[in-house]
Amino acid sequence: MVRPDLHEANRRSWDAATVAHNSHKGDQAAFFRGGGSTLFPEELELLGDVRGTSLVHLQCNSGQDTLSLARLGAEVTGVDISGEAIDFARALSEGAGIPATFERADVYAWLDATAASERRYDLAFCSYGSFCWLSDLAAWARGIAAALRPGGRFVCMDFHPYAMVFDETWKLRFDYGQGAEPTLWKDGVNDYVAASADGLAPTGLQAGVSDFENPHPVYEFQWSVAQLVSALLEAGLVLRAFREYPYTNGWRGFEPMRALPERRWATPEGMPELPLMLGIVAERP
Repeated sequence: MVRPDLHEANRRSWDAATVAHNSHKGDQAAFFRGGGSTLFPEELELLGDVRGTSLVHLQCNSGQDTLSLARLGAEVTGVDISGEAIDFARALSEGAGIPATFERADVYAWLDATAASERRYDLAFCSYGSFCWLSDLAAWARGIAAALRPGGRFVCMDFHPYAMVFDETWKLRFDYGQGAEPTLWKDGVNDYVAASADGLAPTGLQAGVSDFENPHPVYEFQWSVAQLVSALLEAGLVLRAFREYPYTNGWRGFEPMRALPERRWATPEGMPELPLMLGIVAERP
């Protein structure tokens, strides 16, 4: 069941956190004007050549990846529930001189409206912390299938659900794939940008907001890999690629983590490798 009440609570938390996150990233418009991109090789490999495609970036946050995709030649629309994030994305698009459309909406409401319209896309994309905010996988997957043209593809790169069985100190704490039962985090969306050193700030971490405390709690949904893939298949999509990676791109979600080249993080020295990210490509026949 779709839970717009919980989504709205999450929106308030994201509005607060987005200000802190962007405070650490310096002059992002100058970064883009200088040819910068926030995309990692893993999503680029799954996306392929996006030139000339119509692409919707679902749960786009502040639009940095959306603009990076536009820079590659896609006609992009970014969608996010946070008004703070969408306002920032629109200003960044203008300041960077990269055209893009940004729409503030709950992803479920946007998918429903798109299904009822004539808008269809060649590519639907989501990445890095998107699955855990979805209250109903089946409705989400059906909406994505409806938003795609025949032959259109859904591409996602996200943190691996298995990694979420650990707390921040690598202690086993949470059930795997508890699904639609939400987990309440009273401290809300944290300042993970500050916690990730330069991982999420490609021009170098700026001091920005210090000691951020979010006054708004959030609700997360921990889905399993089987639940994710099954929802896409049951929506009529065809699985074309599945990848697992033993590191995270940018995000340092646990302490300690081992720094790798190119702003990646892996399990600590002496700890076995684990799947920390996954990538999926599914196609509408």
